[in-house]
Amino acid sequence: MDKLGIPEVVLNSGHKMPAISLGAGGSTAPLAEQLPALVEGIAAGYRHIDTAVRYGTEEIVGQAVAEALGQGLIKSRDEIFITTKLWCTDADHDLVLPAINESLMYTNTIYIYMNRL
Repeated sequence: MDKLGIPEVVLNSGHKMPAISLGAGGSTAPLAEQLPALVEGIAAGYRHIDTAVRYGTEEIVGQAVAEALGQGLIKSRDEIFITTKLWCTDADHDLVLPAINESLMYTNTIYIYMNRL
């Protein structure tokens, strides 16, 4: 468990995934207002952030992680478990890799722990 007492699930890969995530979708607030909320969530101890291209929040999640690093709230990107989604419109052999690369670009990271369909 982390400092919030959130239990972790050990995945087949061996990575630990916090069982409760900070959702970055569904908000009607402007993206500029969502950034401080995500950073505050990280400051409070959330270590799993859920996003998706379809939510339009992958970029703001990447910015929040970068800001948390800059503020010393986390020591490394490895502390944040990012989950995103492969939308059904991208679930074609030729579209999967470009969609994943797009998510990596938007989140400004070289890996995402989990990509769901």
